[in-house]
Parts: sequence; C-alpha cells; structure tokens
Amino acid sequence: MRLLLAEDERDLSRALCTILERSKYSVDAVFDGEEALAYLNSNNYDGLILDIMMPKIDGLTLLRTIRSQKNPIPVLLLTAKSEIDDKVVGLDAGANDYLTKPFAAKELLARIRAMTRELAHAVNTSLRTGNLTLDLAAFTLSSPSGSFRLTNKEFQMFQLLMGNPGQIISSERFLERIWGYDSEAENNVVWVYISYLRKKLAALKANVQIKAVRNAGYYLEELP
Repeated sequence: MRLLLAEDERDLSRALCTILERSKYSVDAVFDGEEALAYLNSNNYDGLILDIMMPKIDGLTLLRTIRSQKNPIPVLLLTAKSEIDDKVVGLDAGANDYLTKPFAAKELLARIRAMTRELAHAVNTSLRTGNLTLDLAAFTLSSPSGSFRLTNKEFQMFQLLMGNPGQIISSERFLERIWGYDSEAENNVVWVYISYLRKKLAALKANVQIKAVRNAGYYLEELP
C-alpha cells in the first residue's frame, strides 16, 4: 500500500516514514501543500496523511481542492490543534479521520488501517498464482513446500506482479511505485530484488517464474 505523507516538520516526517516503512507501507514524503498537490495529480496513492499547518497551500485548502476534483483518496489529518471546531472543519472538508499531535505510533497505524479498510476489503486478503499464495496481512509468500516472510520491498514487488497477471511491469514503474517519486535508486536495484525473489521461488518449488522481457520489464508466468 502506497501513502503520501505531507508534513513540513522534517524531523517528524523522517520519523513517520521510518514507522510506516517498517509496517510495510511505501511512502513518499512532501513538505508543503503545493508539492503534495503535484504528487497527487501525477501519482496513484492508497492514502494521504496530511498536516493542516503547511506552507504554500495549507492542509484544509488542499483537502477541499482534491475533493472538488472528485479524488476519493482516504485522508488522515494531522494537526497540533485539538479544539472540537477544528476537527469538525477538517471532517466537513472531506477528511476520513483526524489525529492530534503528539500521538503514539500505534494509534497512527491503527487510524491508517481503519481509514483504508474499505480499500483493503475491496481486494482479497491474499493473492494466488499457480501454487503460490501471497498473504497481504502477514507479508508471507507460501507454497505447499514452505513459506517466506518477505522484506518490505520484496513484498511490494511481488504484490505488484501478482496483482497484474500477465502484465509487464517496467523497472521504472517498480521504482516509482515502491522506491518513490524522488528516489535516486537506479534500475539495477530492481534486478537485485528480482533475483532475491527468484531464489525464494526456487526454494518454494513454485510453478511460477518471473520472466524478463528485454528493455520492457518483468511479469509472472505460470509453468505448465
């Protein structure tokens, strides 16, 4: 699941990114409302964590803008304000939930799970291809021969492959979707993670292979 974090306090942003990535989320971080709007207009996200007090475009204005554009993305507002009226204004502007600073990491993660629950239930809790099952809750890839708990990047890559059967996924799409819009990672890092996944497929005796198409990308192929 990919999230956009719009928070102008850079130390807090770094801490939140660490928490979210350890919980298997892919996160892009931006530091003002104008940048957040540009990212939302050019990328697909499963949720937005949005600070109200931001430069250039404040959070409430940004929220009203994306709702006027019919963008249904789940939004969790972050703010230092705790007054009831501020919460009401935020929710009336189209937020799904509201969290007042300071907050515990466990509460943040619970709020994110709650606001994205409808999205999560819209898809299966597991994906299956051939004799493989990818558990989207436990982050495990299994076959009748065993199972592996995948790392964050491995999980997201295999989820993208299994969720798009027969579709070629380019290295650029992997990088943008998983490493982030501003990542300096190069295409060879995708190949490295593909090799990790191939080794796990061999160990699981999978009847599914990750096939490469020269200058195009990768896809899953079920063996006869």
